[in-house]
Amino acid sequence: MDCLIDVNNLSKVYKLYNQPFDRVKEVLNPTSKKYHQNFHAVDKVSLSIKRGETVGIIGKNGSGKSTLLKMIAGVLTPSSGTIQVNGNVSALLELGAGFNGDLSGYDNIFLNGTLLGYSKEYVEKSLNDILEFADIGEFIHQPVKTYSSGMFVRLAFAVAININPEILIVDEALSVGDMRFQQKCYRKIREIKKSGTVLMVSHDTGALASFCDRIIWMDGGRIFKEGRPDKILDEYQAFMSYDIKEMQSVTSYNIHTERNQDGDKPTSQTKAQAFGNGDGYFETLRLINLQTGKESSTVAGGDLVGINFTLKINNEIDMPILGFTLKDALGNSVIVTNTHFEKVPLEPLQKGQEYHFQFKMEFPYLRSGKYSLDIALANGTYQAHEQIQWINDALIIVVRDPRLYQEGRGYLVPTGIELERIL
Repeated sequence: MDCLIDVNNLSKVYKLYNQPFDRVKEVLNPTSKKYHQNFHAVDKVSLSIKRGETVGIIGKNGSGKSTLLKMIAGVLTPSSGTIQVNGNVSALLELGAGFNGDLSGYDNIFLNGTLLGYSKEYVEKSLNDILEFADIGEFIHQPVKTYSSGMFVRLAFAVAININPEILIVDEALSVGDMRFQQKCYRKIREIKKSGTVLMVSHDTGALASFCDRIIWMDGGRIFKEGRPDKILDEYQAFMSYDIKEMQSVTSYNIHTERNQDGDKPTSQTKAQAFGNGDGYFETLRLINLQTGKESSTVAGGDLVGINFTLKINNEIDMPILGFTLKDALGNSVIVTNTHFEKVPLEPLQKGQEYHFQFKMEFPYLRSGKYSLDIALANGTYQAHEQIQWINDALIIVVRDPRLYQEGRGYLVPTGIELERIL
């Protein structure tokens, strides 16, 4: 695959002044005294993105994500470093960028197309596709300053995506669109992935896990980590929730092992990721079918199951909270619960002791496929607590239900359907 974006040692530095008049004093000062401090919005970033690759960029506010995208799109000039872009770029950055509020939506289509570097004739060829995709009806002839934020992004995205860009850059713009429009946009992004490159900033980790081949995590203007979505997104969510950047690696026969359908042998063993302060840890974790009494990683909707685990305590935990999260293949939470939500009182956990617990529930009717279970122990209140140990993807659970799901299709198949002709 050829490289469409090549960034080398890229930086963007802003001068910060304590007072507005300091700018004038700095210019007029004969000794060239500096009255400013340098702020590195992007600091020595290097990356390469190939054709057909979809890359997601994550990071907390102020980490440099948008600044980086603007420099790649050509909106901002770098302070130092180089950017080589091999292909036409269509960028959807800040809402309203490149639009004139006094002009109609129709006129803004041609204005925005011109700003993106396309001729009027080229935009005219794509006009019908743009209007159909935006789907804002007669509002296309009204000034865009009268548009809602949703209508605005519909038109902006319709222009950006229907001129067949080789490189599409999207910065959180889809967050203001409704669900139906978002799905339409994602289908279009999949089309672009076949022959081009997509670079996107989003806080929607489910979308990033679904679309991206690689995730870049920025922090303090630099690339902090990059890698596969499944690994980076788990760490990022831990960091955003608990300000923990480094995750422990947990390997155990009992933790994160897929088992065969009978539950007697592990079929695979991988490393789970965990974090916490080390005051206690999960030694074992098993999913038990309480109707058969057997351990198994395969369940069906309606099964009575137990999530059995053993805790070992290194230091006293006076206000324990136990909980778990069940996630689908995209990392979206399906079940989130804990002893605080369920109003289950727990006595303090004593140092040096071993405890055995079981979450008992009727397993919900879910779409067939693989799900992962996170399990956690914390100390404190729900509003203010310290994480003792949280294990991401501690168990992999396979959901199969032949009564409700057709094997291999991965979607709900209703039963008992009859066809009756009516007059």
